[in-house]
Amino acid sequence: MILTLKRTPAIYLVGFMACGKSTVSRLVAERLGWQFIDLDQEIEKEQGASIAEIFQTRGEAEFRRLETEAIRARVQEAERGRPLVMALGGGAYIQPENYELLSNHGITIWLDCPLETLKVRVQGDATRPLASDPERFERLYAERRPYYARADFRIDTSGLSPEQAADAVLSLPIF
Repeated sequence: MILTLKRTPAIYLVGFMACGKSTVSRLVAERLGWQFIDLDQEIEKEQGASIAEIFQTRGEAEFRRLETEAIRARVQEAERGRPLVMALGGGAYIQPENYELLSNHGITIWLDCPLETLKVRVQGDATRPLASDPERFERLYAERRPYYARADFRIDTSGLSPEQAADAVLSLPIF
């Protein structure tokens, strides 16, 4: 794995929506002095629309296509020696093409957060189109966990502050 990180200096944080990927990724990137990428924010900026708007007007399939394009572009940057820490959207890692790109070009780390904590975090958040239906939210959580479990490392974030989760990432044997 250390060889993978040398070849493509990239760390990808994966996990369910609201598990803290963006916050923890930003902290890890700051501490390493690497570039921070929030994939969803990057897509929103490039498209001039929110993720919710893209889902609503163009559909999930089009959003997933845009997501894969953005991942591919950033993987290429890392391969050229520009180190990065990327926070992925909750569904990015479960897409086969994205999984292959990410697992072959960097280190993936799953931030595993309890369902009850996530429910509290997304309550009333209109910016998360897949969180609007509580039953669907729970079903997605259960369906996606086996995909996240394929990550190189897992960090249980139960009871951890973002700073403690970042410390846990930085204490992994890849460093």
